[in-house]
Amino acid sequence: MNTTPYTDDVRLAHTLADSVDRVAMARFTDHSMSVHMKDDGTPVTDADREIEQLIRAQLQRARIRDGVAGEESGTMGTTSRQWVIDPIDGTSNFVRGVPVWATLIALLDEGEPVVGLVSAPALQRRWWAAKGSGSYAGKSLARATRLEVSKVANIANSSLSYSDFAGWAENGMEQRFFSLAQSVKRTRAYGDFWSYCLVAEGAVDIAADPQLNMHNVAALVPIVREAGGKITTFNGNNATSTTYSQRTSVLATNGALHSKAQGLLSDIGISED
Repeated sequence: MNTTPYTDDVRLAHTLADSVDRVAMARFTDHSMSVHMKDDGTPVTDADREIEQLIRAQLQRARIRDGVAGEESGTMGTTSRQWVIDPIDGTSNFVRGVPVWATLIALLDEGEPVVGLVSAPALQRRWWAAKGSGSYAGKSLARATRLEVSKVANIANSSLSYSDFAGWAENGMEQRFFSLAQSVKRTRAYGDFWSYCLVAEGAVDIAADPQLNMHNVAALVPIVREAGGKITTFNGNNATSTTYSQRTSVLATNGALHSKAQGLLSDIGISED
């Protein structure tokens, strides 16, 4: 991994992930786990809250001057550097015993995602990147493979991954989804963080979701970009320019397919303010 101004932050992100992976795996398939529905209709567990608090406590010791924004406990601090935490991305999977869930850790510098780490211990895999360092996957810093997006240049030969169809229908976007899905060779709903990490790996060419929160996407931006891909809203805007309480569309591709995919999605009447 190339040395950058954010190398120590990447190491810290791995340390944070090491500490919470053990907690998350201990709670995975724990039938005594408390599950509640949030106002937006998504589930949250006591494990989500425990993991976020563990990360916050460690950041307060290791990066006392940095701000922290967590999905479950809000924002603390207003500095130029801010950590963004999604303690369990894929909580519904986590609750049901499906191993596709992860802890997402990102660092924003002046609002730009410059470090991203996705730790999926049930899949025994991590993905991470820092601005200028390249994108990597493996079990640890010492056991890593550098990632590169695919070279597929024809959308008719491409593969698409998304989270679920319900979100598209709920937002009146089903026809645009069908336009994109019918233009590609293969569609699979790998879902959540995994769709975007697979784009970075070159295993998937396009990933798209009609609405994600900042916590869901911040860690994914450096991973996709440093692998040579592109990630924006459907209208081509910055995917992390919204506030933490807002949702935005997200499109990630290998870069070569971005304009074509965006053209099929960008006329949807959605608000990205």
